[in-house]
Amino acid sequence: MKKIFLLVVLLFIGVSSWSQRSQIIAYVDMEYILENVPEYIQAQNTLDSKVAKWRKKLDEQARFIEVLKSDLANEKAILTKDLIEEKEEEITLKQEELRRLESLYFGSNGDLFLVRKQLVKPIQDQVYNAIQSIAARKKYDFVFEKSSDLVMLYSNKKYDISDLVLSTIDRTRLSEQKKEQLNKKRNKTNTPKKELTEAQKEAIADKKELIEDSKNKKAAALAKKIAEKEAQQKIIQEKRKERLKQREEARKILRAKQEAAKKKKEEEKKANQKENN
Repeated sequence: MKKIFLLVVLLFIGVSSWSQRSQIIAYVDMEYILENVPEYIQAQNTLDSKVAKWRKKLDEQARFIEVLKSDLANEKAILTKDLIEEKEEEITLKQEELRRLESLYFGSNGDLFLVRKQLVKPIQDQVYNAIQSIAARKKYDFVFEKSSDLVMLYSNKKYDISDLVLSTIDRTRLSEQKKEQLNKKRNKTNTPKKELTEAQKEAIADKKELIEDSKNKKAAALAKKIAEKEAQQKIIQEKRKERLKQREEARKILRAKQEAAKKKKEEEKKANQKENN
């Protein structure tokens, strides 16, 4: 659909050029531009690092689930029905947790989408703003993107404004840095120091005290929350240990029964052999 639209635009340009002024067209190589913007490379590296970290966590969780499945398959013959159901329930919960993490990281509104929007989108907006500025200044009628769906069978390098976009971005960056430095200097030199009245000093002291009290309350609440969470984790671990202990005892009882049955069978076999002799 996009190709058809662009072809219609080009046909319209060709027809209108006979009756109107010549259309001015330029194009940019977006991939080339972004590869030469340091902020974009840094943002992409940060994003790639986060993605690798998330995928590693998901892979570890998936491997852990496979270990649980393998252990269950190997021990199923000696486990009771309740223990089998408990292990199957644990596997199901881990699988649900894995799916939740996948959605959290790579879902439509997941961390990947939010981090990319936070890191990469401002840089893309910077590039688009530079293109719009150049197009307005140079009076371009159309600016195409080289790697889009439009098939460029031939492109003259003189219509490539990618380097011009990069230089515009650099000038904008330098201008903003100079303005920021100038504003800092002005704030340091021009800000007059005012003498505070006793009432203002007391108000500031009261405000600081309130802030400190708020911080202390937040810290206490956080410490309480952490302690409660640790206590819950400890209870969960104790229950898990107890379940493991019960499983081990059940295995021992089952093995003892199996050995006793085996021993009894052997004794009966020996007794039958003696009678036959």
